[in-house]
Amino acid sequence: MTRYQEYPGLQIRRLTTGDIPVLDFLSLKNHTLGKKYQLSLVFADPKTSEELHKTWKGKPGPADILSFPFSDTEGEIVMSLSQARKTAKNFDRSYNNFILFLFIHGMVHLKGYDHGSTMESIEEKIRQKFGI
Repeated sequence: MTRYQEYPGLQIRRLTTGDIPVLDFLSLKNHTLGKKYQLSLVFADPKTSEELHKTWKGKPGPADILSFPFSDTEGEIVMSLSQARKTAKNFDRSYNNFILFLFIHGMVHLKGYDHGSTMESIEEKIRQKFGI
């Protein structure tokens, strides 16, 4: 994968040296946020993820995913693949499955939901629709 890919409503940037799994981020994005929503998906290196996690959440260490809503129609998701690979084991999911699991989670946050039963219900419906 190149360092930058652009689709209608979705820009994917790779800031890490590792490979990015080839997954259907666009279909998930369009279903969850809508075709008009402008989403930037950034695959960050662990250092960048750790800095963002500390700055925005006040927590140490890299985050597997962070969501940044800019407006009702625009936002950014930052994902650390190395952290996601480690965390996937805790959820008994394969690496690729967990990447999609996190992506859905990040998008539901962009829709304005916080952790809880409503958010989990929305995520589960999306996962079922896409077989995740």
